[in-house]
Amino acid sequence: MGETPPTYADGLMDRLRGQLGAIAGKVVMRSVYYQKILQDNQYTVWDRTQKRSDVRYADLRKFVLFGFGDAAGLENRKEIPGSVYELAQGEIARTLLSAHAIRPSMPVVFVAQSLGGQVLSSYIYDAQKAAAGRPVGAGIWRNIDAWASGALGRSLTASEKTFLAAGTCAGLVTTGCNIPIFVAAHKEMHIIPIAPPTSLFKWINFYDPDDILGWPLQPLSEGYRALVEDRAINAGGGVASLLLRSWNPLAHNSYWDDGTVIAAIAAMLRRLAA
Repeated sequence: MGETPPTYADGLMDRLRGQLGAIAGKVVMRSVYYQKILQDNQYTVWDRTQKRSDVRYADLRKFVLFGFGDAAGLENRKEIPGSVYELAQGEIARTLLSAHAIRPSMPVVFVAQSLGGQVLSSYIYDAQKAAAGRPVGAGIWRNIDAWASGALGRSLTASEKTFLAAGTCAGLVTTGCNIPIFVAAHKEMHIIPIAPPTSLFKWINFYDPDDILGWPLQPLSEGYRALVEDRAINAGGGVASLLLRSWNPLAHNSYWDDGTVIAAIAAMLRRLAA
């Protein structure tokens, strides 16, 4: 969420390799980058805005423009073929296919920051609906065969479909997750999380109580209470909390530098790679 370079996850992956040590070579790491779909348009708006001399708080304003522009863009008219929602799901699928090509049955651990938690949750939820034979209103899982034919120029194997649908997913770690913002207007009975993809599945959600964009998930519904383990942390070692009397993006962007978060992801990977 916000202005994001293609290398956004490199530091996280380097820190995890350092924690994993000798078994790091057993772990295939990939990052999903769908920001290009949104960001060029956001830069256009930003550049035009900067020509005005009466616009203040440039850094915070830029974070809001890029961050909330992402959220609005991904949800707006998502049922339209070729929507941003569909294109983002396509990037998730392509990245998963690159991992499947290395080891088709490998257990998958997803790590999703901020808006990425909502994007990934929607992707898995759609995939599970499609697998159950229920209609999907938007995205690639509305017709996964048609998507593969158009995007890849071929059909998917049964193994690929299972893998793309998170069928081997054993873990999910969300940080600074803002799913509550997207479901808050719904009645509790309609706030339904993904189903556990495998018997090994574990979902840990890290949030900083000082981060207004990072939320606990258990309060959402009984389904979330049963599925998710919320863990409150002080992201960034408390540096951001000094600035939070007027909220600052530092609180939201520090999770992947936090030792507690890195240790938890590494422990999950260790358990699966052993």
